[in-house]
Amino acid sequence: MKKLYPNIETAASILKLLGDKTRLGIIKVISEQECCVCEFVELFQMTQPAVSQHLRKLKDGGLVKETRKGQWIFYSLNLSHPHMDWVHAIIREVPSQKQKLDELETQGKRICCD
Repeated sequence: MKKLYPNIETAASILKLLGDKTRLGIIKVISEQECCVCEFVELFQMTQPAVSQHLRKLKDGGLVKETRKGQWIFYSLNLSHPHMDWVHAIIREVPSQKQKLDELETQGKRICCD
């Protein structure tokens, strides 16, 4: 299957989304495991409204999708995004954030919205 590379405008738009440290971190985290807003609040030590703004931008850009589980919304990569292979090539070079998720779990904060 032929890989689909973005045109310059699309590439710039994706890179602008990923150019923010928090959004890049969010994308890397959810490339490893889906998360809810409360987990990102703990991971990035930010307010819920600030995290929600970052997630909204990523969702509007088509990189993130949300899944409702009861009253909670969990975020994951939108694997059907036409340029997700290219995004994966970028985030593959970003250090894993799994240790941060493991620390949350150790602290009993991994899934604080169940």
